[in-house]
Amino acid sequence: MNIQAAYDYIIIGAGSAGCVLANRLSEDPSVSVLLLETGGSDKSIFIQMPTALSIPMNTKKYAWQFETQPEPYLNNRQMHCPRGKVLGGSSSINGMVYVRGHAKDFDEWQQSGATDWDYAHCLPYFKKAETWAFGGDDYRGDTGPLGVNNGNNMQNPLYKAFVDAGVDAGYFATDDYNGQQQEGFGAMHMTVKNGRRASTSNAYLRPAMQRNNLTVVTHALVHKVLLEDKTAVGVRFKRKNKLHDVKVNKEVILSAGSIGSPHLLQLSGIGNKEVLESAGIECKHELNGVGENLQDHLEFYFQFKCTQPITINGKLDWWSKLNIGVRWILKKDGLGSTNHFESCGFIRSKAGVEWPDLQYHFLPAAMRYDGKEAFAGHGFQVHIGHNKPKSRGSVKLVSSKPEVAPEITFNYLQHQDDIQGFRDCVRLTREIINQPALDEYRGEEIQPGTHIQNNDEIDAFVRESVESAYHPSCSCKMGTDELSVVDPQTKVQGIQGLRVVDSSIFPTIPNGNLNAPTIMLAERAADLIKGHALPPETVPVTGDQQWQTQQRAGQAKR
Repeated sequence: MNIQAAYDYIIIGAGSAGCVLANRLSEDPSVSVLLLETGGSDKSIFIQMPTALSIPMNTKKYAWQFETQPEPYLNNRQMHCPRGKVLGGSSSINGMVYVRGHAKDFDEWQQSGATDWDYAHCLPYFKKAETWAFGGDDYRGDTGPLGVNNGNNMQNPLYKAFVDAGVDAGYFATDDYNGQQQEGFGAMHMTVKNGRRASTSNAYLRPAMQRNNLTVVTHALVHKVLLEDKTAVGVRFKRKNKLHDVKVNKEVILSAGSIGSPHLLQLSGIGNKEVLESAGIECKHELNGVGENLQDHLEFYFQFKCTQPITINGKLDWWSKLNIGVRWILKKDGLGSTNHFESCGFIRSKAGVEWPDLQYHFLPAAMRYDGKEAFAGHGFQVHIGHNKPKSRGSVKLVSSKPEVAPEITFNYLQHQDDIQGFRDCVRLTREIINQPALDEYRGEEIQPGTHIQNNDEIDAFVRESVESAYHPSCSCKMGTDELSVVDPQTKVQGIQGLRVVDSSIFPTIPNGNLNAPTIMLAERAADLIKGHALPPETVPVTGDQQWQTQQRAGQAKR
């Protein structure tokens, strides 16, 4: 492989953000772009076939298999935190769920100091990124690289029954939670195109790799950003046991994710002085927010037996799996072409909460997300989580060796409001599942179990059973306060020629899965780097007008 001595832009990480940047920056034939990725090819059938989603995230070849420190508020459990290590990054190992977040999530960013990152400025880039299967409008795009659809269009009757149950319970139905109204129940969207995973590798990187000005280097472990005084001048990485120092003419861009980017800043001597020096790293630029403000979503599964033999649990024998796989290989359709999360809900946990803070993923099966355990019989489940946590954690390096994983602590459920949020999850979900729309399908409650009732019982169940939704973020926050790592232009505070562009720079975590907002952020950052930006678009955003006094739209009628 011919690696030049210098490039105009060096992007570290070929993930959800890095692939977008590689495509958009290399659109200008006058600039040279180097994209570095520690992992390798994403051509495996287990990555490309949507239904196989649990395999790549649990495979060392395709994902960093990080583990947290013992979480002090979760009975000292060590939580699994896989991150993509393959072309496409976490967009090649995730659940393919496409959720932008609520408009107010981005207004919240602006209010926290991320100037011009409100919803009006972000919406044009959500639209630019996607091709929505049902056509474009004021909210949705129809010419972007990223294919978005509803999988098999809710053919299993359980999907619609769940939506109807939400409406029975007094909540809104929403035609498009990524459009004018997030709050309510409806069809869920996924990043799948023509039956294949629509990762950023497939959507953005592969077309751009035909350009002569883009160089993609895989199996490259970046050791650090090279600094001279307060300027990034290049990158050091190892490939096939050989060290390479490559210079940069314009900018180095970290897109290594919410674990990798703060870790690389710290390895480069940028961060909290005490943290750096305790790991044997000279502090070249003190920036106390690096690795701080870490946030994630937690969730657990409400599982029920199903009284009718219509669930995916009946398709887990080897013969059925073979038939699903062969059909997908030949036609790219059927059960192999969906992530099976085809209906969902977004609700508010209590009156006085302005926009949804609880999210539902419905699955017509009873099994673990990682595929390791399934109920022996027919069942269905709904994933539920409190999505606006107040607990905060950190990422801290512990060694000057780049191959040594950093210390990750989320402090899940540290804040009392997060504990209350999961109590609300249990009680509100039980009420929804017990609505008439699910009467013909609902059997015995498998998990948590009807014996879990009072606050102490719910808290104990949650501490023992809750899992990460795999949404680490916010560890290099964007803003202007003392813990901000990058400014609203995505430039690292106090360092020339260095940016961070990925979910680590979110100021706060949105209500939803993070792939869509990460792609949006990279689209907009690419334009900022180029020196221009799309004009903001102001559109109506609706929800419950009585949010201050009622928990759901139909509460006043009940």
